[in-house]
Amino acid sequence: MALPKHRHSRTRQAKRRTHYKAKMPNVVDCPQCKSPMLPHRACRSCGYYSGRAVVTVKTT
Repeated sequence: MALPKHRHSRTRQAKRRTHYKAKMPNVVDCPQCKSPMLPHRACRSCGYYSGRAVVTVKTT
């Protein structure tokens, strides 16, 4: 396995790591209650997924 002969500077190290950033989560509207939710997950507001109730939601 190859080993580096010289130390990389902080600037060069930072340039290499510029693409390691967090992405914003994709948010869609729930087709049932129109509240924002993450795709391919049950809605936290109404408990529906793919047109049917899968989770019972407590109301306060």
